[in-house]
Amino acid sequence: MRLFQTARGGVNELGPRLAAAEADVQRLVEANMEALLGVRFLASEYSTGPVHAGRIDSLGLDANGAPVVVEYKRGTDPGVMNQGLFYLSWLMDHRGEFEHLVRDRLGGTAAAQVLWSGPRLICVAGDFTRYDVHAVREHRRSIDLVRYRFFGRDLIGLETLATAAGRPAQGRRDRRPETAQPVHAGRESMAELAAAADEALLGLGEGITKVQRKKYCAYQRLRNFASICPPQRTKVLVYLSLDPAEVDLGHDFTRDVTGLGHHGTGDLEVQLRTERDLERAQDLFRASYAAA
Repeated sequence: MRLFQTARGGVNELGPRLAAAEADVQRLVEANMEALLGVRFLASEYSTGPVHAGRIDSLGLDANGAPVVVEYKRGTDPGVMNQGLFYLSWLMDHRGEFEHLVRDRLGGTAAAQVLWSGPRLICVAGDFTRYDVHAVREHRRSIDLVRYRFFGRDLIGLETLATAAGRPAQGRRDRRPETAQPVHAGRESMAELAAAADEALLGLGEGITKVQRKKYCAYQRLRNFASICPPQRTKVLVYLSLDPAEVDLGHDFTRDVTGLGHHGTGDLEVQLRTERDLERAQDLFRASYAAA
């Protein structure tokens, strides 16, 4: 990627550069983790104790309640993914300790809703080898490889090179197991509309992870860009991670739900009642996907 700054009728190219030290990347991401990665920050340099004798660079919780391990490297390091997977394995064996950390930082409700079926590893580095990119797609864990570059004095770019949803981890609990919801008379068309919306969201591009929760289904690149709630009798609600102030809100179609309680993630509510509504929503779906 090339980045240019306009100046006096022309352009100046801002050359990409790596951080002076790995810690510079870590400090910046940890201070802005929710904005950059869509993850709530929990802890830095978290000790795994005397037996494992390691330190997890960053621990967090994503928008769906999944535990997240974040590992950083200044440049290219073929060991970063294996190191992160080692810590992710440790985390799965120390769930109570992690839940205690979540309770201390975010409260009891967040601790009770940790999504242990979907733990994630995010590796942020100057670059990755082609073997890393291939290995991500073969692994059973949810992994994101994110390449960073600094530009000029105050710009940073993040690029997701590879992502994989992994396979659901077998665990002692998600406290509220998912159950299939019956389609009642009068709701079949809404169920079909929800299925069509699901297909449209998954078809937006590569690297989309679908995360099922009890009250909604989330669609995620590095972060959530959409979520669908179970169909209601007359409509299907889709929430997008777009700024409602930048959208031309339409009566009975889109609504600003910033600060309003709702299931799913995102501040823009899209109300689907017909296939025509789904067609109208396509541009909004694409915009949210592109911004994720």
